[in-house]
Amino acid sequence: MREVGVWFVGARGSVATTATLGAAAVKAGAAPPQGCVTESPDFPVGLVSIADLVFGGHDITECPLRKRAEQLSRAGVVPAGLPGLLAQDLDAADAEIRRGHVPGDGTQEAAAARLAGDIAGFRDRHGLARVVVVNVSSTEPPAAPRPEFRRLADLEARLAAGDDVLPASSLYAYAAFRAGCGYVEFTPSTGPALPALAELAELRAVPYAGRDGKTGETLIKSALAPMFAQRSLRVRSWSGLNLLGGGDGATLADPAARSSKTLSKERAVAGILGEPVEGETHIDYVEDLGEWKTAWDHVTFEGFLRVRMSLQFTWQGCDSALAAPLVLDLARLVARAHERGRYGVLADLAFFFKDPLGTDEHALAAQYARLRAFAADLAGDPS
Repeated sequence: MREVGVWFVGARGSVATTATLGAAAVKAGAAPPQGCVTESPDFPVGLVSIADLVFGGHDITECPLRKRAEQLSRAGVVPAGLPGLLAQDLDAADAEIRRGHVPGDGTQEAAAARLAGDIAGFRDRHGLARVVVVNVSSTEPPAAPRPEFRRLADLEARLAAGDDVLPASSLYAYAAFRAGCGYVEFTPSTGPALPALAELAELRAVPYAGRDGKTGETLIKSALAPMFAQRSLRVRSWSGLNLLGGGDGATLADPAARSSKTLSKERAVAGILGEPVEGETHIDYVEDLGEWKTAWDHVTFEGFLRVRMSLQFTWQGCDSALAAPLVLDLARLVARAHERGRYGVLADLAFFFKDPLGTDEHALAAQYARLRAFAADLAGDPS
């Protein structure tokens, strides 16, 4: 496989900057690919090398990548000295960042054409085999259903009439598909999860996956909940408190945006246990935490003779450092799937998501087995 492009929506954000810097560090031998599932010793081979990824993207902020990486270094997210060592790589990626769409700046139809042109231009300039667009921008509120979301012809008729009907994430997915590119929705936002866009992905024969990268508390839930089910222990309640800072935390301080994240996080337990469970997931913004997050969960359950017991756990981590390797995994898997002629929703990538598209499977071990089988199939000879 020739070089593959990774086009970030939110290219100057914490996750995209960490992924771009991390890929450069791996390429330079300055860091191992720790956290990349696809780089595990026993994982099926056949994906493009991390060293052969080329980065660009859209953003509405103008803070240079090198400066953003220095900020992350001061916050303890990336090692000190690494931004300076890899400044040339950061500058090269920064030169490929184009202005994203701002509501009110022209119609969505014109914006989609411009965004798709930016992506296609990136692919052509670098002679890339293909490009995967990955949305790591701010979380949006849930999108209200609209009749034009059901059919591509109806959606495009509304866009041609000058109506702005798409959520921002769906506009970027629409542009990616028009450019003939695969797409990853790493946020809880709507993205490609509209029937009209699924229709477009089929027409353009491009793959997509999502939603909401599974990096912390929900990762633990998807590993622990099957344990209760397999041991026939009835879970009575599962409540969680999430404290986070950074840009993501500031975005989720808005109740409308927070509702998207909460809905995504709460699907795993009920999906695995097969019944609703009492308890809620709460998300609070704590500015002082910066790029770090803490999650505390309290679980009550019943054993033999209905004896009541409980479990508590605390998870503390750096969201960008957890998310960045998964983004690199996903870009490479989607690129390979595209190369092998796969298109439409890639339900086999559910392992990476809280609210996976195309499947109701949430149990981590089952998701991982499906991922490995998918990767092994992609590694085979296409003839």
